[in-house]
Amino acid sequence: MAQDYVIEMLHITKEFPGIKANDDITLQLKRGEIHALLGENGAGKSTLMSVLFGLYQAEQGTIKKDGKEVQIKDPNDANRLGIGMVHQHFKLVECFSVLDNIILGVEDTKNGFLQYASARKKVMDLSERYGLKVDPDAIVSDISVGMQQRVEILKMLYRDNEVLIFDEPTAVLTPQEIDELMEIMRGFRKEGKSILFITHKLAEIMAVADRCSVLRKGKYIGTVDIANTTKEELSRMMVGRDVQLEVQKKESKPGETILAVRDLTVPSRTHNNNAVKNVSFDVRAGEIVCIAGIEGNGQTELIYGITGLEKITGGTVTLNGKDITHASIRERSKAGMSHIPEDRHKHGLVLDYPLEANMVLQRYWDPKFQNKGIIKYGEVRKYANRLIEQFDVRSGQGPITIARSMSGGNQQKAIIAREIDKDPQLLVAVQPTRGLDVGAIEYIHSQLVAQRDAGKAVLLVSLELDEVMKLPDRILVMYEGEIVGEFNPKETTVEELGLYMAGAKKQS
Repeated sequence: MAQDYVIEMLHITKEFPGIKANDDITLQLKRGEIHALLGENGAGKSTLMSVLFGLYQAEQGTIKKDGKEVQIKDPNDANRLGIGMVHQHFKLVECFSVLDNIILGVEDTKNGFLQYASARKKVMDLSERYGLKVDPDAIVSDISVGMQQRVEILKMLYRDNEVLIFDEPTAVLTPQEIDELMEIMRGFRKEGKSILFITHKLAEIMAVADRCSVLRKGKYIGTVDIANTTKEELSRMMVGRDVQLEVQKKESKPGETILAVRDLTVPSRTHNNNAVKNVSFDVRAGEIVCIAGIEGNGQTELIYGITGLEKITGGTVTLNGKDITHASIRERSKAGMSHIPEDRHKHGLVLDYPLEANMVLQRYWDPKFQNKGIIKYGEVRKYANRLIEQFDVRSGQGPITIARSMSGGNQQKAIIAREIDKDPQLLVAVQPTRGLDVGAIEYIHSQLVAQRDAGKAVLLVSLELDEVMKLPDRILVMYEGEIVGEFNPKETTVEELGLYMAGAKKQS
């Protein structure tokens, strides 16, 4: 019966230059269910939800709400129909308070004055009722990513939305925050709200979803009941082949020390204290060392200090026996360091440059790519095409695609291709698989292991406990700017690591 569906998207087709992002897709959301939308990076999941939320107009197809056909020309139409969305990259005004962000656009006024008291009461009631604790007066730029996400969720609830779209909601959260979010989603379902949940993390789908629809390369593959499926089955639908969910690797055979960090101290940008306090460790040739910890415990500043993005106030960094403590970024690069940065938009790519220009950002001064300061564009394109082919970087227009228009996963693959192809002695990889699908994760893990087996030193920073347990040969846990423990992944457990990450335990 039709009235059981709160939303129906029928035969939706949406095209962009050189690519059919959605090719005749039909998706039906039942009232009061959590419906996962699964697919590889660039499969068309975010595009489909952006059509439902009115950010894009489909060339073909119809949308029905409660069985009646509706026109959604912009997000205001969506809100009037009770449809809300939490975007992958949050849409918040950084210099506004939490409360101002929540009521923005639906302010309650009386004789031209904002009715703050009633707005605040409604926000606090919602936050209490759904367990979304926030400080309404905090400025958004000062709060953690997990908190910002709660603000986005409260924005939806404040507008009395009954259909809630979550686009990759866990990509930026700690394991504890992910568990909390799952609880919140279950609470919404109890209340009779309907949820569309875009993700490519299979464990999360198995944990909270009722049903799951799978997209692949812009096409609809099928919908399954979670109770009758497995992770393996879902990954096969999503990628179109069997995927290795375990990391394949032999024992490591570490050689000499490539990176030596001694008593490193890095100041904090936000507080008066130091973000990194007298940290010392080595990374040897032929091993992967992982820095693990909950976000905000100094990992970012540690990597900034090692890679030259941030000035350090104490200690030394040595690469291949050469002191690079105060070297420029280009000097570090020439000395054999590659860096896959945490923030791919800020430090990894020039978003408005074409893909081919991004591929040579670290090498355009190489005689291979320039002659007397004139870039050899033919060589650059040939090189970019080789990397696109070798690393399976998918983009609408190949090497001339503007980086900004590519999906997050393909932007990430482009950076990894560039950094690995420099043939570094030390590869610093910060959250290299954040926001990627199982097929891409499998590929990147195999690339990192291949670097290790070729005798390179790999320094990994990861917040994914799953990755921390599977990929490295040694784990160092950071808590409040210090290294509080060193572990062999074969001899420890997630629970034990969790205690060190939370500061409950420390090795002497």
